Amino acid sequence: MFQHLLVPIDGSELSERAITSSIALAAKLGAAITGFVVEPDAQATGSGHSAAALARDLEAADVAAATHAKKLLQHFGARAKDAGVKFHSHFVRTDSIDQAIIQAATDQKCDLVVMITHGRGAFGELLFGSHTKNVLARSKLPLLVLH
Repeated sequence: MFQHLLVPIDGSELSERAITSSIALAAKLGAAITGFVVEPDAQATGSGHSAAALARDLEAADVAAATHAKKLLQHFGARAKDAGVKFHSHFVRTDSIDQAIIQAATDQKCDLVVMITHGRGAFGELLFGSHTKNVLARSKLPLLVLH
């Protein structure tokens, strides 16, 4: 059965459902979890700032992203520890969220990806896209989708 779950989270209310469900599943299976956060790359605004000011802005964005990811992963890790589930964490910065999830699952040697979907429907997917749908289409690993 499954021994290592990759669980991408983003800090949304639905992430709590992914955390709770994946911990319960891992506990029943005796599996480990890798909690995973993808933060988008910082974008240069190009609003006439000097190179030094732009570098400071990008550095501040990097620190904020890392702080946010660390907070989310610490929360997930504490919940897993309380349930007796082995937990690892992983964080990356990229705009290729779907690819990052697939790559992390491969790199971390996971055998199941557990994702939450917002269930926005066709119009919502057109506007916002669907990371879950894209991972399902591109990954060779099984994907458990929670709604």
